[in-house]
Amino acid sequence: MPRLFATPAELLACEPGPLGVSDWMTVEQDRIDTFADATDDHQWIHVDPEKAADGPYGGTIAHGYLTLSLVNRFLPEIIEVRGISMGVNYGCDKVRFPATVPVGARVRGSGELIKTESIKGCVQSTVRVSVEVEGQDRPACVADTISRYYPA
Repeated sequence: MPRLFATPAELLACEPGPLGVSDWMTVEQDRIDTFADATDDHQWIHVDPEKAADGPYGGTIAHGYLTLSLVNRFLPEIIEVRGISMGVNYGCDKVRFPATVPVGARVRGSGELIKTESIKGCVQSTVRVSVEVEGQDRPACVADTISRYYPA
């Protein structure tokens, strides 16, 4: 269940801190292959299970940018802002990939509100999303995402 803010102004008044977590999802080989096709990144560590079995990770792993793209899937499960005419993904301040996502792993997003501010008729928030891998100590991705919410 996402952390709910009735209006952008309510979000603006919120203190920085934890927002919650998304549901778990499994990263399957077909998702990795589809991402490889979409980006023309067919490196064997992502798409060749036989060769990857003998590689440094013992199997295929998700692309770092595939892992980053899942942040967009997790955000609506972490935070919801109502009373808006439009919400815009404005970008990221910082992105890191501290660990890998092995094929078949379960991942989820954990969100933390870093800051909010009023900018050009909207409320801008920075939410740090950590993509956690079940059973691993380090996250696979940490991204400081920037969103803008325009009041209705």
